[in-house]
Amino acid sequence: MSSPNSSWIDDPAILRARLPDAPCRIGLDTEFIRERTFWPQLALVQIAIEGTNGIEVLLVDPLAPGIAEALRPMLADPAILKIMHSASEDLVAFGHACGAAPTPLFDTQIAAALSGTGAGMGYQRLVQETLGVALAKGETRSDWLRRPLSATQLEYAIDDVAHLFALHDVLAGKLDALERADWLIEDCARLVATAGNMEGERWPQLGGRAGLFLDADAQRRLARLLRWRETYARATDRPRSWILDNELATLLARDPPADTTSLQQRLDAHPKAPRKLTSVIWQALTTELPDEAEMPLSSGEEPDRKQLKRLQQAVAERSAQIGLPDGVLASRKWLEALAEGADWPGALSGWRRGQLEPSLAPLLDRAGEPAAGTV
Repeated sequence: MSSPNSSWIDDPAILRARLPDAPCRIGLDTEFIRERTFWPQLALVQIAIEGTNGIEVLLVDPLAPGIAEALRPMLADPAILKIMHSASEDLVAFGHACGAAPTPLFDTQIAAALSGTGAGMGYQRLVQETLGVALAKGETRSDWLRRPLSATQLEYAIDDVAHLFALHDVLAGKLDALERADWLIEDCARLVATAGNMEGERWPQLGGRAGLFLDADAQRRLARLLRWRETYARATDRPRSWILDNELATLLARDPPADTTSLQQRLDAHPKAPRKLTSVIWQALTTELPDEAEMPLSSGEEPDRKQLKRLQQAVAERSAQIGLPDGVLASRKWLEALAEGADWPGALSGWRRGQLEPSLAPLLDRAGEPAAGTV
Protein backbone atom coordinates (compact mmCIF):
# COMPACT_ATOMS: atom_id res chain seq x y z
CA MET A 1 0.00 0.00 0.00
CA SER A 2 1.52 3.36 -1.03
CA SER A 3 1.92 6.09 1.55
CA PRO A 4 -0.75 8.82 1.33
CA ASN A 5 0.08 12.38 0.43
CA SER A 6 0.83 14.58 3.41
CA SER A 7 1.16 18.27 4.25
CA TRP A 8 2.84 20.04 7.16
CA ILE A 9 0.56 22.76 8.54
CA ASP A 10 1.56 25.39 11.08
CA ASP A 11 -0.76 28.22 10.03
CA PRO A 12 -4.33 28.23 11.40
CA ALA A 13 -5.68 29.92 8.26
CA ILE A 14 -4.20 27.19 6.07
CA LEU A 15 -5.57 24.53 8.40
CA ARG A 16 -9.08 25.94 8.14
CA ALA A 17 -8.78 26.10 4.37
CA ARG A 18 -7.52 22.53 4.09
CA LEU A 19 -10.18 20.95 6.29
CA PRO A 20 -13.16 20.04 4.12
CA ASP A 21 -16.59 21.25 5.19
CA ALA A 22 -18.01 18.71 7.63
CA PRO A 23 -16.59 15.45 6.27
CA CYS A 24 -18.55 12.47 7.53
CA ARG A 25 -15.41 11.01 9.11
CA ILE A 26 -11.73 11.73 9.73
CA GLY A 27 -8.84 9.66 11.03
CA LEU A 28 -7.19 11.28 14.02
CA ASP A 29 -4.12 10.72 16.16
CA THR A 30 -1.65 12.71 18.25
CA GLU A 31 1.91 12.53 19.43
CA PHE A 32 2.49 13.93 22.90
CA ILE A 33 5.05 14.02 25.69
CA ARG A 34 4.09 13.28 29.29
CA GLU A 35 7.31 12.72 31.19
CA ARG A 36 7.67 15.81 33.35
CA THR A 37 4.14 17.20 33.36
CA PHE A 38 0.67 16.28 34.61
CA TRP A 39 -0.99 17.12 31.31
CA PRO A 40 0.09 15.47 28.06
CA GLN A 41 2.00 18.04 25.99
CA LEU A 42 0.41 17.96 22.55
CA ALA A 43 3.27 17.86 20.04
CA LEU A 44 1.67 16.79 16.75
CA VAL A 45 -1.84 16.19 15.43
CA GLN A 46 -2.38 13.88 12.46
CA ILE A 47 -5.64 14.21 10.53
CA ALA A 48 -6.51 11.80 7.73
CA ILE A 49 -9.09 13.07 5.26
CA GLU A 50 -10.66 11.39 2.24
CA GLY A 51 -10.59 13.17 -1.11
CA THR A 52 -11.06 12.47 -4.78
CA ASN A 53 -7.39 11.51 -5.03
CA GLY A 54 -7.43 9.18 -2.05
CA ILE A 55 -6.37 9.72 1.54
CA GLU A 56 -4.39 12.79 2.54
CA VAL A 57 -2.74 13.29 5.92
CA LEU A 58 -2.49 16.73 7.47
CA LEU A 59 0.43 16.95 9.89
CA VAL A 60 -0.65 19.79 12.14
CA ASP A 61 1.78 21.58 14.44
CA PRO A 62 -0.08 22.41 17.70
CA LEU A 63 2.95 24.37 18.92
CA ALA A 64 2.19 27.08 16.36
CA PRO A 65 0.07 30.03 17.60
CA GLY A 66 -3.63 29.75 16.86
CA ILE A 67 -3.60 26.09 15.83
CA ALA A 68 -5.34 24.81 18.97
CA GLU A 69 -8.19 27.27 18.47
CA ALA A 70 -8.45 26.30 14.79
CA LEU A 71 -8.78 22.63 15.72
CA ARG A 72 -11.54 23.14 18.28
CA PRO A 73 -14.59 23.40 15.95
CA MET A 74 -13.63 20.23 14.11
CA LEU A 75 -13.09 18.30 17.34
CA ALA A 76 -16.49 19.31 18.72
CA ASP A 77 -18.48 18.95 15.48
CA PRO A 78 -21.08 16.21 16.13
CA ALA A 79 -21.44 15.58 12.38
CA ILE A 80 -17.83 14.40 12.01
CA LEU A 81 -16.97 10.90 13.23
CA LYS A 82 -13.47 10.80 14.70
CA ILE A 83 -11.74 7.47 14.13
CA MET A 84 -8.90 6.91 16.61
CA HIS A 85 -7.01 4.03 18.17
CA SER A 86 -6.61 3.68 21.95
CA ALA A 87 -7.65 7.27 22.37
CA SER A 88 -7.80 7.81 26.14
CA GLU A 89 -4.64 9.91 26.57
CA ASP A 90 -5.13 11.65 23.22
CA LEU A 91 -8.52 12.81 24.51
CA VAL A 92 -6.93 14.32 27.61
CA ALA A 93 -4.29 16.03 25.46
CA PHE A 94 -6.94 17.53 23.18
CA GLY A 95 -9.10 18.61 26.09
CA HIS A 96 -6.24 20.44 27.80
CA ALA A 97 -4.71 22.01 24.67
CA CYS A 98 -7.84 22.75 22.64
CA GLY A 99 -10.63 22.89 25.17
CA ALA A 100 -12.56 20.16 23.31
CA ALA A 101 -12.43 16.39 23.07
CA PRO A 102 -13.04 14.54 19.80
CA THR A 103 -16.67 13.48 19.69
CA PRO A 104 -18.37 11.39 18.41
CA LEU A 105 -15.59 8.84 18.68
CA PHE A 106 -14.96 5.46 17.04
CA ASP A 107 -12.06 3.88 18.93
CA THR A 108 -10.69 1.00 16.84
CA GLN A 109 -9.13 -0.69 19.87
CA ILE A 110 -12.51 -0.82 21.63
CA ALA A 111 -14.19 -1.89 18.38
CA ALA A 112 -11.71 -4.74 17.98
CA ALA A 113 -12.53 -5.97 21.48
CA LEU A 114 -16.32 -5.74 21.06
CA SER A 115 -16.21 -7.44 17.66
CA GLY A 116 -14.27 -10.38 19.11
CA THR A 117 -11.11 -9.54 17.15
CA GLY A 118 -8.99 -9.12 20.26
CA ALA A 119 -8.72 -7.14 23.48
CA GLY A 120 -6.15 -4.41 24.07
CA MET A 121 -4.65 -4.76 20.62
CA GLY A 122 -1.99 -2.26 19.62
CA TYR A 123 -2.35 -0.37 16.36
CA GLN A 124 0.45 -2.23 14.55
CA ARG A 125 -0.94 -5.63 15.45
CA LEU A 126 -4.51 -4.68 14.58
CA VAL A 127 -3.44 -3.36 11.17
CA GLN A 128 -1.42 -6.51 10.53
CA GLU A 129 -4.13 -8.96 11.57
CA THR A 130 -7.07 -7.05 10.07
CA LEU A 131 -5.60 -5.57 6.90
CA GLY A 132 -2.49 -7.70 6.34
CA VAL A 133 -0.26 -4.62 6.36
CA ALA A 134 3.04 -4.69 8.27
CA LEU A 135 3.99 -1.34 9.77
CA ALA A 136 7.48 -0.30 10.77
CA LYS A 137 8.20 -0.01 14.47
CA GLY A 138 9.98 2.79 15.85
CA GLU A 139 9.31 6.37 16.94
CA THR A 140 6.98 6.07 19.93
CA ARG A 141 9.63 7.34 22.37
CA SER A 142 10.91 10.04 20.05
CA ASP A 143 11.21 13.71 20.97
CA TRP A 144 8.08 14.95 19.25
CA LEU A 145 8.56 18.50 20.52
CA ARG A 146 11.69 19.11 18.49
CA ARG A 147 11.51 20.99 15.22
CA PRO A 148 11.93 20.07 12.49
CA LEU A 149 10.77 16.48 12.89
CA SER A 150 12.85 13.85 11.12
CA ALA A 151 11.71 12.03 8.00
CA THR A 152 11.41 8.84 10.07
CA GLN A 153 9.17 10.58 12.61
CA LEU A 154 6.96 11.97 9.86
CA GLU A 155 6.62 8.57 8.20
CA TYR A 156 5.65 6.99 11.52
CA ALA A 157 3.11 9.77 12.18
CA ILE A 158 1.52 9.29 8.75
CA ASP A 159 1.25 5.52 9.23
CA ASP A 160 -0.60 6.09 12.52
CA VAL A 161 -3.65 7.46 10.68
CA ALA A 162 -3.25 6.06 7.14
CA HIS A 163 -5.13 2.85 7.92
CA LEU A 164 -7.86 4.12 10.23
CA PHE A 165 -10.51 4.35 7.49
CA ALA A 166 -9.89 0.76 6.41
CA LEU A 167 -10.02 -0.43 10.03
CA HIS A 168 -13.25 1.47 10.54
CA ASP A 169 -14.83 -0.16 7.48
CA VAL A 170 -13.94 -3.67 8.64
CA LEU A 171 -14.71 -3.26 12.34
CA ALA A 172 -17.92 -1.30 11.86
CA GLY A 173 -19.10 -4.04 9.51
CA LYS A 174 -18.40 -6.69 12.13
CA LEU A 175 -20.18 -4.73 14.85
CA ASP A 176 -23.21 -4.14 12.64
CA ALA A 177 -23.39 -7.85 11.80
CA LEU A 178 -23.24 -8.69 15.51
CA GLU A 179 -25.71 -5.91 16.40
CA ARG A 180 -23.14 -4.33 18.73
CA ALA A 181 -22.75 -0.86 17.23
CA ASP A 182 -24.61 0.61 20.20
CA TRP A 183 -22.14 -1.07 22.56
CA LEU A 184 -19.30 0.81 20.92
CA ILE A 185 -21.16 4.12 21.00
CA GLU A 186 -21.76 3.68 24.74
CA ASP A 187 -18.17 2.70 25.55
CA CYS A 188 -16.69 5.52 23.45
CA ALA A 189 -19.01 8.10 24.99
CA ARG A 190 -17.93 6.93 28.45
CA LEU A 191 -14.28 7.21 27.42
CA VAL A 192 -14.80 10.80 26.26
CA ALA A 193 -16.67 11.68 29.46
CA THR A 194 -13.91 10.19 31.63
CA ALA A 195 -11.25 12.14 29.75
CA GLY A 196 -13.26 15.32 30.24
CA ASN A 197 -13.35 14.96 34.03
CA MET A 198 -11.24 17.94 35.08
CA GLU A 199 -11.48 17.26 38.81
CA GLY A 200 -10.17 13.71 39.14
CA GLU A 201 -11.58 10.83 41.15
CA ARG A 202 -13.94 11.80 43.94
CA TRP A 203 -12.55 9.11 46.26
CA PRO A 204 -8.94 8.56 45.12
CA GLN A 205 -8.02 6.61 48.26
CA LEU A 206 -10.02 3.67 46.92
CA GLY A 207 -7.70 3.29 43.93
CA GLY A 208 -4.78 1.66 45.77
CA ARG A 209 -4.68 -1.41 47.97
CA ALA A 210 -2.55 0.19 50.70
CA GLY A 211 -5.33 2.58 51.65
CA LEU A 212 -7.94 -0.16 51.93
CA PHE A 213 -6.46 -1.48 55.18
CA LEU A 214 -6.30 1.79 57.09
CA ASP A 215 -8.72 2.56 59.90
CA ALA A 216 -11.58 4.95 59.21
CA ASP A 217 -9.79 8.12 60.37
CA ALA A 218 -6.67 7.23 58.38
CA GLN A 219 -8.77 6.62 55.27
CA ARG A 220 -10.25 10.09 55.66
CA ARG A 221 -6.81 11.63 56.02
CA LEU A 222 -5.58 9.79 52.94
CA ALA A 223 -8.55 11.01 50.93
CA ARG A 224 -7.75 14.61 51.97
CA LEU A 225 -4.10 14.28 50.94
CA LEU A 226 -4.85 12.66 47.60
CA ARG A 227 -7.58 15.17 46.73
CA TRP A 228 -5.17 18.01 47.51
CA ARG A 229 -2.42 16.34 45.46
CA GLU A 230 -4.71 15.98 42.45
CA THR A 231 -5.73 19.64 42.55
CA TYR A 232 -2.13 20.78 43.02
CA ALA A 233 -0.80 18.53 40.25
CA ARG A 234 -3.34 19.82 37.77
CA ALA A 235 -2.77 23.46 38.72
CA THR A 236 1.03 23.24 38.59
CA ASP A 237 1.19 20.76 35.67
CA ARG A 238 3.47 18.36 37.51
CA PRO A 239 3.22 14.55 37.86
CA ARG A 240 1.38 13.41 40.98
CA SER A 241 4.34 11.38 42.26
CA TRP A 242 6.60 14.45 42.06
CA ILE A 243 4.35 16.25 44.53
CA LEU A 244 3.57 13.49 47.03
CA ASP A 245 4.15 9.83 46.31
CA ASN A 246 1.63 7.19 47.38
CA GLU A 247 3.90 5.61 49.99
CA LEU A 248 4.48 8.85 51.87
CA ALA A 249 0.82 9.86 51.63
CA THR A 250 -0.20 6.52 53.15
CA LEU A 251 2.38 6.82 55.94
CA LEU A 252 1.20 10.31 56.86
CA ALA A 253 -2.42 9.17 56.86
CA ARG A 254 -1.71 6.09 58.99
CA ASP A 255 0.52 7.85 61.52
CA PRO A 256 -0.22 11.58 61.33
CA PRO A 257 2.32 14.04 62.73
CA ALA A 258 1.29 15.99 65.82
CA ASP A 259 2.12 19.42 64.42
CA THR A 260 3.87 21.19 61.56
CA THR A 261 7.29 20.78 63.21
CA SER A 262 6.81 17.03 63.38
CA LEU A 263 5.56 17.02 59.79
CA GLN A 264 8.65 18.95 58.66
CA GLN A 265 10.87 16.39 60.36
CA ARG A 266 9.00 13.57 58.63
CA LEU A 267 9.35 15.24 55.25
CA ASP A 268 13.05 15.97 55.81
CA ALA A 269 13.63 12.27 56.46
CA HIS A 270 11.93 11.19 53.23
CA PRO A 271 14.12 11.42 50.09
CA LYS A 272 11.31 12.44 47.70
CA ALA A 273 9.24 14.57 50.05
CA PRO A 274 8.04 18.06 49.05
CA ARG A 275 9.79 19.87 51.92
CA LYS A 276 8.74 23.32 50.73
CA LEU A 277 5.05 22.41 50.95
CA THR A 278 4.93 21.58 54.67
CA SER A 279 2.28 24.15 55.60
CA VAL A 280 0.10 23.29 52.61
CA ILE A 281 0.29 19.57 53.33
CA TRP A 282 -0.53 20.19 57.00
CA GLN A 283 -3.61 22.15 56.03
CA ALA A 284 -4.72 19.41 53.62
CA LEU A 285 -4.10 16.69 56.21
CA THR A 286 -6.06 18.40 58.98
CA THR A 287 -8.93 20.02 57.05
CA GLU A 288 -12.09 17.98 56.58
CA LEU A 289 -13.42 17.63 53.05
CA PRO A 290 -16.81 19.27 52.41
CA ASP A 291 -18.31 15.89 51.53
CA GLU A 292 -16.28 13.77 53.93
CA ALA A 293 -19.40 12.45 55.66
CA GLU A 294 -20.36 10.76 52.38
CA MET A 295 -17.00 9.05 51.94
CA PRO A 296 -17.21 5.26 51.45
CA LEU A 297 -15.00 3.38 53.91
CA SER A 298 -13.24 0.12 53.31
CA SER A 299 -13.82 -2.58 55.88
CA GLY A 300 -10.23 -3.73 55.43
CA GLU A 301 -11.42 -7.25 54.73
CA GLU A 302 -10.24 -9.24 51.75
CA PRO A 303 -12.98 -9.90 49.20
CA ASP A 304 -14.79 -13.22 49.43
CA ARG A 305 -12.50 -15.20 47.12
CA LYS A 306 -15.00 -17.98 46.52
CA GLN A 307 -17.73 -15.51 45.69
CA LEU A 308 -15.42 -13.56 43.39
CA LYS A 309 -14.33 -16.75 41.65
CA ARG A 310 -17.96 -17.72 41.01
CA LEU A 311 -18.64 -14.30 39.50
CA GLN A 312 -15.52 -14.49 37.34
CA GLN A 313 -16.49 -17.94 36.12
CA ALA A 314 -19.96 -16.75 35.16
CA VAL A 315 -18.45 -13.81 33.27
CA ALA A 316 -16.01 -16.11 31.47
CA GLU A 317 -18.84 -18.41 30.43
CA ARG A 318 -20.93 -15.54 29.10
CA SER A 319 -17.91 -14.08 27.29
CA ALA A 320 -17.33 -17.41 25.57
CA GLN A 321 -20.99 -17.66 24.60
CA ILE A 322 -20.99 -14.29 22.81
CA GLY A 323 -17.42 -14.43 21.53
CA LEU A 324 -15.84 -11.65 23.57
CA PRO A 325 -12.18 -11.74 24.68
CA ASP A 326 -11.41 -12.17 28.37
CA GLY A 327 -11.66 -8.98 30.39
CA VAL A 328 -14.00 -7.11 28.06
CA LEU A 329 -17.26 -7.87 29.84
CA ALA A 330 -16.10 -7.20 33.41
CA SER A 331 -12.83 -6.53 35.19
CA ARG A 332 -11.97 -7.95 38.60
CA LYS A 333 -12.27 -4.46 40.11
CA TRP A 334 -15.82 -4.06 38.80
CA LEU A 335 -16.81 -7.48 40.10
CA GLU A 336 -15.34 -6.76 43.54
CA ALA A 337 -17.40 -3.56 43.72
CA LEU A 338 -20.50 -5.44 42.61
CA ALA A 339 -19.94 -8.14 45.23
CA GLU A 340 -19.53 -5.46 47.91
CA GLY A 341 -22.99 -4.13 47.14
CA ALA A 342 -22.39 -1.44 44.51
CA ASP A 343 -25.33 -1.10 42.14
CA TRP A 344 -23.74 -2.19 38.83
CA PRO A 345 -20.83 0.27 38.99
CA GLY A 346 -19.19 2.11 36.13
CA ALA A 347 -19.26 0.40 32.77
CA LEU A 348 -21.32 -2.47 34.22
CA SER A 349 -24.34 -0.18 34.36
CA GLY A 350 -24.84 -0.12 30.59
CA TRP A 351 -25.02 -2.84 27.96
CA ARG A 352 -22.85 -5.12 30.10
CA ARG A 353 -25.58 -5.31 32.73
CA GLY A 354 -27.97 -6.68 30.12
CA GLN A 355 -25.47 -9.37 29.24
CA LEU A 356 -24.46 -10.29 32.79
CA GLU A 357 -27.40 -9.71 35.11
CA PRO A 358 -29.24 -12.98 34.30
CA SER A 359 -26.22 -15.05 35.36
CA LEU A 360 -24.74 -12.82 38.07
CA ALA A 361 -27.93 -11.77 39.90
CA PRO A 362 -28.54 -15.26 41.39
CA LEU A 363 -24.93 -15.40 42.61
CA LEU A 364 -25.21 -11.97 44.18
CA ASP A 365 -28.53 -12.88 45.83
CA ARG A 366 -26.84 -15.88 47.46
CA ALA A 367 -23.96 -13.78 48.83
CA GLY A 368 -24.03 -13.81 52.61
CA GLU A 369 -26.27 -16.88 52.86
CA PRO A 370 -24.86 -19.59 55.13
CA ALA A 371 -23.19 -22.44 53.32
CA ALA A 372 -25.06 -25.71 53.09
CA GLY A 373 -24.83 -27.71 56.30
CA THR A 374 -24.16 -24.73 58.55
CA VAL A 375 -26.44 -23.14 61.09
